[in-house]
Amino acid sequence: MMQGSSGMMQMQSMQMNMVQTMKGQLMQPMPAADPQQQTRMIPGASGTVYTADELGQSVSAIDLASGAVETVPVPIAPHNVQVTADGNFLLAVGEPAMARHGIANDAHAATDGEGLLVVLDPFDLTAGPLASIAVGEHPAHVVVDQTGRHAFVSLSGEDAVVVVDLEAHVVDRKIETGDYPHGLRISPDGSTIYVANVEGDSVSVIDMSTLDEVVRVPVGDAPVQVGFTPDGSQVFVSLRNEDRIAVIDSATREVTSRIEVGPGPIQVHVTPDGQSVYVANQGSELQPNDTVSVIDVASETVIDTINTGAGAHGVSVSGDGRYVFVTNIADSSVSVIDTGTRTVIADIPVGAGPNGVTFREGIIPTEMMPGD
Repeated sequence: MMQGSSGMMQMQSMQMNMVQTMKGQLMQPMPAADPQQQTRMIPGASGTVYTADELGQSVSAIDLASGAVETVPVPIAPHNVQVTADGNFLLAVGEPAMARHGIANDAHAATDGEGLLVVLDPFDLTAGPLASIAVGEHPAHVVVDQTGRHAFVSLSGEDAVVVVDLEAHVVDRKIETGDYPHGLRISPDGSTIYVANVEGDSVSVIDMSTLDEVVRVPVGDAPVQVGFTPDGSQVFVSLRNEDRIAVIDSATREVTSRIEVGPGPIQVHVTPDGQSVYVANQGSELQPNDTVSVIDVASETVIDTINTGAGAHGVSVSGDGRYVFVTNIADSSVSVIDTGTRTVIADIPVGAGPNGVTFREGIIPTEMMPGD
């Protein structure tokens, strides 16, 4: 186990200081949605974008077809959210929620409770959690396998990834990683998980068949998140303290190049066509950044820089690749980018301090619950 939690605590402190202007709103009940916000439609879009509003201790849902936004309290300060492959469930991870008075302003204040994985109905967030599963210390990110049976949660406080059985609602296994694991993603073929270890300056590669770490790849200073190309041949890794992206060849599991981007890169996402990588540049505590770098995969160069809201953090992409969604933690908003023009076409207010973001296609729900 590493000494302390300095890397993640530095990231958390930066995020908290960047949103001090929102202290007043955290002390009040969540306001009714702005009518203009509810009617802000995205042309030709369908589906829903969900955000983990860490400071607001809430999850927000943006209906792209209507522009309506719903923000619902949850029993955690969620850092990350993920929709299951079938779109029927929304998973959120974070520390237990703090009261909105007294010590309320710091969503990361120490608590005696274990971090939780919360299962929500994406079609009815107001119904509350379908399940709340204790997972361990400082859960950061969550991903789900294609079957929807198992979730994988990075525990920054335990240098591990835990495997959660979503039917039995229990932790099945703990897998050791490097220091302070944060972002993680499953490879397109489902054979491996790549995990960014913030304090270990490395990426752990987990074999999905054995559920063991098989190699730890040195990548650079403070890796935060990873993103695969659709064919799985390359993995792009954000290096927060270097203002660069490392590129890993998944065949050799070695870094082949590094690409200069904006200040403080956090989340990365490759478009479905495999041509571009969108990188959210959060910046620093004193100077929150408001840009997204667009990398051309073929040339491994930055071909555009797009202005978003302050504190650009999370990145998700629509299934057709037409839109990119970026959470702005200092502005409490989501910027919607048209990938055809590479311009922001909407800035949509959500809950306070949004971090993780996920997209769900417009589908009809099925009456099914893990464990039923």
